[in-house]
Amino acid sequence: MDIILIPGLWLEASSWSDVTADLEHAGHTVHPLTLPGVGAPAAESSEIGIADWVAAAVAAVDTVTKPVAVVGHSGGGNVAWGVADARPDDVSRVVFVDTVPPPPGFGISEFEVVEGVIPFPGWDFFPDEDVDDLDDETRARTTRLTHSVPARVPTDEIDLRNDARHRVPVTMLMGGLDRETLESELDQWGTYADEFRAIAEAEVVRIGSGHWPQFSVPHRLAELIDAAVTRRKS
Repeated sequence: MDIILIPGLWLEASSWSDVTADLEHAGHTVHPLTLPGVGAPAAESSEIGIADWVAAAVAAVDTVTKPVAVVGHSGGGNVAWGVADARPDDVSRVVFVDTVPPPPGFGISEFEVVEGVIPFPGWDFFPDEDVDDLDDETRARTTRLTHSVPARVPTDEIDLRNDARHRVPVTMLMGGLDRETLESELDQWGTYADEFRAIAEAEVVRIGSGHWPQFSVPHRLAELIDAAVTRRKS
């Protein structure tokens, strides 16, 4: 199957390298993306927003064999859900990696803007549970893979208008949460719970990792993605 891999904030296609190798070994055709404006100065990226990231991922879907599986890590999950909204009949499954489907009108998060862009804030910025499985060597190696993102991207509201996205099967590969715990947390997030419960077919699988399993447990992540996408759209 063709698989589109969408990185989260600050990352590009190379962040999926270990996962890509395993998925290709399993027989898939893999398309890791670098989204517009990543690493670009404000003069080149100030007008780029989440809609441009969704459009770039939709364009990638339009060029490959359908149906296609779409995988989104962290903030890339918002992009993946935007693809499902735009091309519900072309997407066999959306796989969220340690993130959840956003409801319409919500952004990713807020981060400090520096010289018109949002630089990677460093591993120490994040809660221990997100990064405690990244050893010093992994942190040093992967920090070199990070780049700034356009200032608008994390806070732009995502535009979702097509309820057909709820018919696309969803797999949520969560770092440390099982389904019961995730649903309990979603109950505190208002319309996020509504969006999740509107999905006709959604499964939750606990990875047993922090927030960046593509770096800490890439082989397990690849196995879980393979298991998810080889299921057929119902």
